[in-house]
Amino acid sequence: MSMTAVKAVDPRSPAHRAGVRVGETLTHINGNPVVDVLDYKFYSYDPRLVLTLRSPEGTSRTLRIRKGEGEDLGLEFETYLMDRARSCANRCIFCFVDQMPPGMRPSLYFKDDDARLSFLLGNYLTLTNLSPREVQRIIDLRISPINVSVHTTDRALRSEMLNNPRAGEGIDIMERFAAHGITMNCQIVSCPGINDGPALDRTLTDLAAMFPAVNSISVVPVGVTKYRDGLYPLNTYTRKTAATLIGQVESFAARHLEAKGTRLVWCSDEFYLLAGRDLPPEDYFEDFTQLDNGVGMLTLLSREFARALELMEPEELAGSTPFSIATGLSAAPFLEKLVAMAREKCGTIEGRVFPIVNRFFGETITVAGLVTGGDLIQQLRGKDLGQRLLIPANMLRAGENIFLDDVTTDDVERELGLPVIPVPQDGYQLLDAICGIELTPETQRLAWENEEFYRYNP
Repeated sequence: MSMTAVKAVDPRSPAHRAGVRVGETLTHINGNPVVDVLDYKFYSYDPRLVLTLRSPEGTSRTLRIRKGEGEDLGLEFETYLMDRARSCANRCIFCFVDQMPPGMRPSLYFKDDDARLSFLLGNYLTLTNLSPREVQRIIDLRISPINVSVHTTDRALRSEMLNNPRAGEGIDIMERFAAHGITMNCQIVSCPGINDGPALDRTLTDLAAMFPAVNSISVVPVGVTKYRDGLYPLNTYTRKTAATLIGQVESFAARHLEAKGTRLVWCSDEFYLLAGRDLPPEDYFEDFTQLDNGVGMLTLLSREFARALELMEPEELAGSTPFSIATGLSAAPFLEKLVAMAREKCGTIEGRVFPIVNRFFGETITVAGLVTGGDLIQQLRGKDLGQRLLIPANMLRAGENIFLDDVTTDDVERELGLPVIPVPQDGYQLLDAICGIELTPETQRLAWENEEFYRYNP
């Protein structure tokens, strides 16, 4: 069956009322060919549509539909993209997938680099997979924002880092997008001695020249696991080198703020933790544009937690049962401060934070999102964990209760003898979890998905 063939029709939808049938292939909307989900979403936005459908036998027919502007047609296809997801054509020297241990579930080895996923789900792409037609389609349809993994604007260096002779062409595409007003959020995975220092200065200068089309830039440290046999030799950031990079980025950001009214570029929280530096204040991060790259995430969490604490009465905190929090090494001191804040307001709070050493990927990996269920069991077994174990929801596969090593929360609960509670990246819900307030189905959904970041608006 074609991937643009209709798999299901919502019974309450415009498509159902018009008589679209399961098994038919949607070939055109208002005369425009439908190749994938971007065509479908863009061309089906209007309130009056003419659909061209082809039956499994090959005959075509047209249907006219009236609906609300922007209302979904109500069709489900064989795949979300109505096409196969495109795998990455690069062999980046820092690719995390290449550093995965053997024997894991197949989906963890798939490298996506699909512009459609960038627009629809916020994935970052290198632009090396785009055909001239797709570049023009992004411009014509004004698909925006696009999230771009830049790493460097030095075309020769980019080709070396991505192990792709065409990688430098991605910068030309970015310049073309900027000329047509396509908004881009950019990411730089910084590798010590390779694309930091003078190379980073050049990259930031080149990207700033594309402002305001380049809307934001995050600089994140390279992750290096213990599974690098035969791969490009990479170093990790030390306390000193992380501090140097922060100074470099903050200096550039200050100049851009004075000239253009926005810092444009930020280091991820992980750089500040590596450097042993205090996180910047809330207003430093402006609109928190790069939350998904860990930029300002802990500052926002702290703000939400403090305001939630202000709103909570001491007697509500007093009902908390003993708990523990398991997290990565880098965030553990930060969470300990939040628990101490709760304890200061209510002295009966009994909670401990357990930093988990990443034995699975290697001790250089310190972020919570890469902690595995096996490491939790091994390092927490026999410890006084209280009555509940709280974990960041991003330790789990979205929508499921499975850690990266295929251990489940049920396995952890059975081995440790207490309930495991995933908590989303939200200060209000973290305080609720500390207090033992049960998550509603909606907040539980957010915990699994780990995609929504709430902001307090006084």
